[in-house]
Amino acid sequence: MPKIKESLMAWATGHDSQHEIAGAEQQNGCRTVVLESSEHLAQVLASDVVGAHTLVFAPAFSQADTADGSSPDVAVYGGSAGESGAEFSLGTDFYLQVQSYGISGYMSVIGPTLVRIADTADFEAYVADADQARQDGTFPEFLASPVVQLADLPALGAAHADTGPALRLYVAATGAVSTSPGGRPLGVAGESLAVLEAEWNRVNGEAVRPCAVSLGAAVPEEARTTGLAERPWLGRYLAALDALRNLAGRATTGASVSGFGGRFLPALAKISSPADAMGTEVPLLLWTDEAAYVYVPNTNRMMQLRREAAALVEALLVCGSVEAAAAHADRKKLLQMERALADMSVPLRVQPHERSRAGR
Repeated sequence: MPKIKESLMAWATGHDSQHEIAGAEQQNGCRTVVLESSEHLAQVLASDVVGAHTLVFAPAFSQADTADGSSPDVAVYGGSAGESGAEFSLGTDFYLQVQSYGISGYMSVIGPTLVRIADTADFEAYVADADQARQDGTFPEFLASPVVQLADLPALGAAHADTGPALRLYVAATGAVSTSPGGRPLGVAGESLAVLEAEWNRVNGEAVRPCAVSLGAAVPEEARTTGLAERPWLGRYLAALDALRNLAGRATTGASVSGFGGRFLPALAKISSPADAMGTEVPLLLWTDEAAYVYVPNTNRMMQLRREAAALVEALLVCGSVEAAAAHADRKKLLQMERALADMSVPLRVQPHERSRAGR
């Protein structure tokens, strides 16, 4: 079950945090396929979309739904993975609530929940919440819950790339195929993976911002690209939400996040072009009245710090170098902290590929 849940979350988010998809696997089918109706199961199973390592989710089906009458290795689910307000279930062991973004702030979280951007109003609410967090440090409470996950992250400003049909596919009840329930159609059930990937590449090749497919049927592309272009720091915001969920899973809530509404060292808030404004590989500093933490997004590592160490880490993150940070902290201690972080493989600066991705 853990492996099935992991594949389902990678399908829902558009981000595989546990595995790199190797070229060989890309040619051996999609990693996860979700069908809204078993009517198209035979077509999908007969295509090269399903390979040796593919996990297929489908509603209950009969042997007549398969091409040869056999019972394929398919995870049978109940409910819906794409309809907002529905519940997706695997047997009696796993239930996933599916909610639209706009309603989620009014709902109580009772278990694993997937939050989808279902329309333009949802997208506008998402960027408005991000703006508020950036301005005063107030994050949406529901998104900070450890059992809540936002869907289709690459289309919402996440720095990591969506690997498209190689990672995930969704087959609607109509037979249309995309990477997500709110996605722009790439083809129809039964078409080859190469055809679906070619269309995915064509659409994204013409797009101004990454991942123009997974919300293509839910949000007008102009509205999405404008929202992302005006907020090149959205990847940082999504990483901050990951950090807050990480802490919440450790029974720590109410943490402040450096760069969102303020700084641990107030003097650093006056720096107009901070080095940590963007870049999800760059650590985040968080703190409560009791403790401080450094979170490393690309590995989901969380480390607790003494308050003196937190001040040094923040100075390095905000200033971008020991030389610049020396105006705010002891240079010798800054050098020691920089070496200590390097020994732990903790990056302190935005990598070149992240700069180019954020500016795309």
